[in-house]
Amino acid sequence: MPETATHASLPELIRLQADARALKLPSARIVRTRQAGLQRSAQRGRGMAFAEVRLYQPGDDIRSIDWRVTARRQAPHTKLYEEERERPVLLLCDLGPTLFFASTGAFKQARCAQLAAILAWLALASGDQVGGIVFNGHTLTVQRPARRQKSVLRLLDTLADQQRRHPDEPAPSKDGETRQHPLDMALAEARRVAHTGSRIFVVSDFLNISRETGSLLGALSRHNTVNALRIADPLEQSLPTRGRFAVAGPDGPVWFDAGNARFQSAWQQRVHQHEIELADCFRLARVSAATISTHEDPAAALKSLLGPGGRIG
Repeated sequence: MPETATHASLPELIRLQADARALKLPSARIVRTRQAGLQRSAQRGRGMAFAEVRLYQPGDDIRSIDWRVTARRQAPHTKLYEEERERPVLLLCDLGPTLFFASTGAFKQARCAQLAAILAWLALASGDQVGGIVFNGHTLTVQRPARRQKSVLRLLDTLADQQRRHPDEPAPSKDGETRQHPLDMALAEARRVAHTGSRIFVVSDFLNISRETGSLLGALSRHNTVNALRIADPLEQSLPTRGRFAVAGPDGPVWFDAGNARFQSAWQQRVHQHEIELADCFRLARVSAATISTHEDPAAALKSLLGPGGRIG
């Protein structure tokens, strides 16, 4: 693969500002998807944030009635909104070993960096604060949201630098220490960094979810808008029907025979089980999710996920 397919350099990530401008993104709260699980919010209007609920008054828009509160208090109540000003955007970027891979297009880690860069430029253009948590299984770098171009450039520099970790390189750990999953560590850190009402994007392949991942995502989504952008490679979903292939592993290349029926069956069962677990994880956490393939252009993929007018959640 050429360098551009295996690594997204800092100059390339800076150039993606042009792609972000082409998307013409206004400040907004909505993300729309092309697949199940990411539904449009019922929030009305652009740049409006929920403020409070009060008794219904003549002249109020009946579309703003809060039916749950109305039923509970046995009197009509309506939701009030206020103009939304700048809102923190936090990007969780997974550059771990499982993203050091692609069978087509570009490495998953490169796609992660590109998607995060476009989202960062979009948020900055909307007047929002931009921050990020970049993790690769070895290091976890936290950058608190700020509304400065220098902050975005620092985030992009971290994204470019931390892609260079080879999956064979052992992660440092103390003897006898049980290491938390890198994704779970990033989600736990996000709870400490994110202000209530933040927009949070988790960009990962979500191959290494744990029993704790769902609860950590759910804790984030209770007070923030959380969207999961899953990066996937076609080979992970469907193996070739014949031929011998080698995949890099911690102990060197691992060879497999795609024509082996037992191997194919075991692979499909594992993929199916993971899909069920991941769907349950997102559903229980009330997190919107979308999948982007390694063969897709990041800007084009994001464009198809944005709502009318280029809105993000």
